[in-house]
Amino acid sequence: MLVPLYEAVYRRLDVGAGTRLLGLGCGSGLALLMAASRGAAVTGVDTSSPERMALARERLLPDGWGTRARADTRVVDGIPEDAADALGDPLYNLVTAFEPIGCLAGDSEGLGDLLATATPLAERGTPVVLAGWGPPERCATSAVLRVAAKLADPLRSAGSWRPALRDDLEEVAQRAGLRPDGSGRVTCPFGYADVGNAVRGLLSTGLFDAAIAATGQDQVDKELTEALHPHRRRDGTVWMPNVFRYLIARTP
Repeated sequence: MLVPLYEAVYRRLDVGAGTRLLGLGCGSGLALLMAASRGAAVTGVDTSSPERMALARERLLPDGWGTRARADTRVVDGIPEDAADALGDPLYNLVTAFEPIGCLAGDSEGLGDLLATATPLAERGTPVVLAGWGPPERCATSAVLRVAAKLADPLRSAGSWRPALRDDLEEVAQRAGLRPDGSGRVTCPFGYADVGNAVRGLLSTGLFDAAIAATGQDQVDKELTEALHPHRRRDGTVWMPNVFRYLIARTP
């Protein structure tokens, strides 16, 4: 879904051979795979579901490359205390945190802590990429994601999707001791073959895990299907245009 975002960032930063990328919150590993296909050495860090991490490892298996093994790709569960030894040398020269903030209130708090732990593993002046949702009026998916907040915590769901403020990403970067150094906006439409495919795709992001735990799979499926109805086109496909913003900051 965020492929245009990944492509825009990698193109702007000229990611390729010689890039040593540390991907924070790598999820199912698609962004890592795209960077590795450009010749980058990639390490993914995540604490999400075992299923998504297993998919990331599967995507990065040497057998998936056909022509040659890639020993410089890996996925680890969180940043351990002995990170410098566990993740290895040399230091990284690109850090990405592509999981967008600006979806739920407070969703940037953990990111700041993660950045503070990860950036000492990067060279001085390394670009650190943060991503955020655009304002709700430019993100059709915002109404659908409200379902996750409503079901997970009904008492606090009102207003849980807040407009992404102009300086949200800058504040996160500054709290982590990073220096903002450029930004951009990317159109990332979410398109699916049908409603069922859309439901499965959105559930795979992990954004609905808390809602499923609170109300059960059937209830989430039902309400998510209803929320997707306005985005269903005459041919049965689902189309939701969105805009995302990215910030490039630098390590001290």
